Amino acid sequence: MTATTTTPNRVRSLPVLLATEDDAEDMGLLAPDDRLTCHVHGRWIHQCVASPAHVSPVTRHRWCRGCRTELAVAVDELSLAVTMTCPTCGHGDSPATTRLTTACRASLAAERATRRAA
Repeated sequence: MTATTTTPNRVRSLPVLLATEDDAEDMGLLAPDDRLTCHVHGRWIHQCVASPAHVSPVTRHRWCRGCRTELAVAVDELSLAVTMTCPTCGHGDSPATTRLTTACRASLAAERATRRAA
């Protein structure tokens, strides 16, 4: 989890974390790729990462350059597993997609912690 996810004795709710991450991003303290929440959809990033809004051929987020194809997304909320693969070649790795996958895994863990704290 990132520093924006938890404070010493409490877990932040989705609305609080959204606002905190918006502020941190605006101040240059948080990279957009490291967010656990989605400012576009107002959800945990793992809940909406499969949206076409999260595909970018330019930055290679969820994009296979070789096949010019959108990567398929699988999110398993029980095991906290997240995979993104090209449906054509089976690859599609990029630094941007790796960061997005990492953020989704952290988002899953943060949501789980929030539910437990409730």
